[in-house]
Amino acid sequence: MSEELSEKTKLIMAIRGYETEKEKKWSNGIDFIASKEGSENKILLRVLMDDKSRTGFIGVNTIKKLIKNLDQEEYDEIIFIGKRFTNAATKELNQKEIEVVSENIMPFHKNAEFFLAIQNCIDKLCQVKCDKIPETEADCKDYSRKDGDYKCDVRRISDDVLFHLNHGWKSLLSNDLIQLLSMNI
Repeated sequence: MSEELSEKTKLIMAIRGYETEKEKKWSNGIDFIASKEGSENKILLRVLMDDKSRTGFIGVNTIKKLIKNLDQEEYDEIIFIGKRFTNAATKELNQKEIEVVSENIMPFHKNAEFFLAIQNCIDKLCQVKCDKIPETEADCKDYSRKDGDYKCDVRRISDDVLFHLNHGWKSLLSNDLIQLLSMNI
C-alpha cells in the first residue's frame, strides 16, 4: 500500500474514532474491518491499489466488479480509498452510497474533529511515555520554559497543533496527526 493511502486511511480512522478489528490483504488492496468504540456498527475501509490500466485511474468496471463481490448488507458504512478514480467510478460509488477518498477527495472533517483526534492521540502517547497525562504545562517534564527547548516530540507537536488550529491550517493539522500516529513510543 502506498504511503499516501496508508496515511489517509490512518487519518480517517483516527478522526472518526475507528478501531481496526481485522485487516485482510487481497491481490489489489487491503480491507480494514473497523468499528467505533461502544458501537456494534461494522465499517469497511477498502484501500485499492492503482488499476492496472494505462491511465492509473481506478475505473468503473473495476468498481462494478468489487461492488458485485461485496456483501453491502454486512457493513453499516463502506469507504473506498484509492489514489485516483474515474468520474464514472466515483459516480457508481456515490450511487451505491459508498464513500470515496482519493488524492483529490478527502472527507470533510471540522477542525474540532481534527483537534479531538489529535488530543486523544497525544494523551495516549503521554500516558505510554510518561505514565500520565499532564493537566498543566508545568506537569510536562520534557519542556523547559527557560530555553524553549523541546526534549519531547509529542510536546512539540502538541504546541504546534494549537498554533495550526488557531490559524485554521487544516493541512498542517493533518500532518501533525500523521506524525503523532507514526510515533513508536
